[in-house]
Amino acid sequence: MADTYEESAATEMIEAYDFLLKFIVIGEAGSGKSCLLHQFTQNSFKEHSQHTIGVEFSSRTINIGEKRVKLQLWDTAGQERFRSVTRSYYRGAAACLLVYDITSRASFLNLSRWLADARALASPQLVAVLVGNKTDREEDREVEWSEASKWASENDVHFIETSSLTGDNIEKPFALAARAILLSIESGQLDPEKV
Repeated sequence: MADTYEESAATEMIEAYDFLLKFIVIGEAGSGKSCLLHQFTQNSFKEHSQHTIGVEFSSRTINIGEKRVKLQLWDTAGQERFRSVTRSYYRGAAACLLVYDITSRASFLNLSRWLADARALASPQLVAVLVGNKTDREEDREVEWSEASKWASENDVHFIETSSLTGDNIEKPFALAARAILLSIESGQLDPEKV
């Protein structure tokens, strides 16, 4: 019985956190949302990824300065037929990652609609990060960094490019959003009970 208690105590120590934040990951089907999350939570690329049906959930605890922050990660389906279902999961989100595929102009052109939904249905203080995914396919790029950066600035969102395949910059959008939320809490702009 002692082993079970010790194992349980060790698990609780590992999972201890100061803040719990809900993140939604949104964008068009095929933009690499599930692969991005898999790389972030499992530190590996998800080969032969299938389109998400509805919503999938995962979590990871990260350090932001001295604080332990547990991220609840909600991976939403990008297909139009699941849109009404997945929108119900936006409620209470502290952050959203707007993911587009740098090799797909169509995935970029629909970002305004995704962001409008997130801002209307999630927290009014929602922190948004624009994530240009698939930088490992630079030769097929259809959306220039400067264009995406301008869009992010015009829409008051953070911006970063990543590669789910190589793992390049995978940690950054999550840390960037969590840090922005913690700064809002520390400055009194955001009530920690409402995130």
